[in-house]
Amino acid sequence: MPPTHMVPTEAEILDNLTTAILYFDSGLILRLLNPAGEMLLEHSAQNVVGSPAELLFPGDEVFIEALREAVATAHPLTEREKLLHLPGHRQTNVDCTITPWIIGEYVDGVMLELSHIDRQLRITREKRLLSQQSTARELLRGLAHEIKNPLSGLRGAAQLLERELIADDLREYTRIIVAEADRLRALVDRMLGPNSRPRMNISNIHEVLERARQLVNVDLPADIRLATDYDPSIPELLFDRDMIFQAVLNIVQNAVHAVGHSGEILLRTRITRNHTIGSVRHRLVAVIHVVDDGPGVPEGLIDRIFYPMVSGRPEGSGLGLAISQSLITQHGGLIECQSRPGHTQFTILLPLGTET
Repeated sequence: MPPTHMVPTEAEILDNLTTAILYFDSGLILRLLNPAGEMLLEHSAQNVVGSPAELLFPGDEVFIEALREAVATAHPLTEREKLLHLPGHRQTNVDCTITPWIIGEYVDGVMLELSHIDRQLRITREKRLLSQQSTARELLRGLAHEIKNPLSGLRGAAQLLERELIADDLREYTRIIVAEADRLRALVDRMLGPNSRPRMNISNIHEVLERARQLVNVDLPADIRLATDYDPSIPELLFDRDMIFQAVLNIVQNAVHAVGHSGEILLRTRITRNHTIGSVRHRLVAVIHVVDDGPGVPEGLIDRIFYPMVSGRPEGSGLGLAISQSLITQHGGLIECQSRPGHTQFTILLPLGTET
């Protein structure tokens, strides 16, 4: 017998579109939002359905007026390469189509189709990030081998010399050599990141984030506010709790250093569907944002920020972000950074399901 083909429902088709679909009633109140739209707005449908268009596209009066005109005239509108203003002071370039929804003789509302023209650029950037991460790790492995071999010889020679020396003041010098050799070896190990594979278990991502938040709060300056905005719809994930905790902790601590003595840091979670990381398409991806209002990442560092030994602070080791990126890539995910003065956002992408 020939295979039976199941025809997807309209809702299933809508859920799997990569185009953001938003439906507003005639009063420009949002009534429907598909998963791609949730990703665009960085809010779940549960949180924003019922909101006026003015709140979803803040400060974009020209765009709001175009929506009103579509309702009033029943004329569709298409605009290419529109710079769209989004919540959280974000902007993105989209191709936009506004289609009046006509029932009988009346316009019941408007359907808004928003297609990311930045999507291919983002995928290319993510591929480059993953390639850079892989190249950096290979270089570090080779460098570590070249450093560790002479270090072992140096340490062994110092220990042999210590046995031959009688004077304690001279033996103290050999102890310093051994201690510094151990310190350098530990530094190389930290640069390489964890050697063990992730121990994957089903866990609640918000429990891990709360653990990191509580630890940071212990020494947090009084004028720094660490806020949270968690999406309760995120299901439990398969991940290594300790690895993800360390990755998040490094980024939050980096944000604390960035804001200085006063400022605000936000931990935000969302869920997105049909998201491509590198060249792999994932059905569901958990998105963790760490946002701060500090001075921003220096422009010359933004493309190298995940490299080992690269830091924007004179006292920084330059290892925290590199280690975090390594921990996340071991989960098939990625960390991205967008920064401008007053707004820096690190985005951790953790896949739930995979589709090549």
